[in-house]
Amino acid sequence: MGPLYLFELASSQARWLELRQSTIATNVANANTPGFRARDVEPFNKVLDGTPVRLAMTSPSHMQLSAAETDTRATAKKDSWDVVHSGNSVSLEQEMIKGSDVNRDYSMNSAIVRSFHRMLLSSAKA
Repeated sequence: MGPLYLFELASSQARWLELRQSTIATNVANANTPGFRARDVEPFNKVLDGTPVRLAMTSPSHMQLSAAETDTRATAKKDSWDVVHSGNSVSLEQEMIKGSDVNRDYSMNSAIVRSFHRMLLSSAKA
């Protein structure tokens, strides 16, 4: 595995979060449209599936984990909660939960980038 580019990864996740928020907004806007089916984007961990991150063993006393113990890629696809008589599958409650997930993930992404930026600046000053 090559180097892990944190800022590139954070930027990629921010673009994914933007797309997911737009999809959620479209679902909410069409909550009363007959026959509209709720949509969602593929999970972000699908982007990371091709590059599993292995723990670095920098000392012989470190424990070695197998690939199965470090694999965190398994996810379950969730369907919409209900379909109403008009054929619309948008659940406003579910969309609000997704929206708060996007908000939380974006806040975490921003905090991590700020922390690494501060570390880079402090290492450049030293």
